[in-house]
Amino acid sequence: MSVKHSLLALLNEKPRHGYELKIGFEEMVQGMWPLNAGQVYTTLDRLERDSLVETPGHDKKDRKLYTITVAGKEELWSWLQEPVGRSLFKDEFYFKFVCANQVSYENRDTMIRNQKETMMKEVLHLTDLKKQMISSDNETMRLLVEGALLHLEADIKWLDMIADSLK
Repeated sequence: MSVKHSLLALLNEKPRHGYELKIGFEEMVQGMWPLNAGQVYTTLDRLERDSLVETPGHDKKDRKLYTITVAGKEELWSWLQEPVGRSLFKDEFYFKFVCANQVSYENRDTMIRNQKETMMKEVLHLTDLKKQMISSDNETMRLLVEGALLHLEADIKWLDMIADSLK
């Protein structure tokens, strides 16, 4: 997840101060990823250093405002157009499974069952969230939840496959 680019997207809408960006980010992701205020200001400092945002001044409450620059818009559009690589082999459970095999871990079936139970709980949580997104007409987040559910379904099938191979 790119905090840098999410802040640029929010600033593309209108000038904002740091706390507005934090709140805007959390609203954009429906509170699924809380953002530390310190990370917002550190990121804004870097964006300003790289001439992707500028500060035209302060608002009426003396809070520093930020606006996106032309270079910032170009960076945002470029990032939006680039495909995203995925490194599934860096998934923590995949790595755990490799390590378990390396050391001839005897409880791999329990490890797999526990992982599957955790994923099933996540499926239930996301299914509830999907219902909320449908009722709130948040189509973007509903689509993201649908994607997460499809990934979980595939991962659960993979867990079943490796559990069968251990028998």
